[in-house]
Amino acid sequence: MPKNKIHKGLLKRVRISKTGKVRHRSAYHKHLSSHKSGKRLRQLRKDPYAANPDAKRFEKLLYRRLRGRTQPLAAIKRSPSPEQRRAAREAAAKAASND
Repeated sequence: MPKNKIHKGLLKRVRISKTGKVRHRSAYHKHLSSHKSGKRLRQLRKDPYAANPDAKRFEKLLYRRLRGRTQPLAAIKRSPSPEQRRAAREAAAKAASND
């Protein structure tokens, strides 16, 4: 069975963060900004992440699941901090020495 091809054009225009959010550049913000109002330019600077409906469309084009903005932060797997890693390593060493 043939494999699904991801949309290369979209892949070049977005970056998917480790948490699964989709980062993108705002349209109309790259050049010809002299006639645009300051308010409009400020608003174009905001929020580089795609909204839920757009992320849902991107999932279909990229053939992979993405994290929506409504997903709780608790659902994200976080890397342990160096202190937590050290504590886990010491606990494992202690358990190994007791055996």
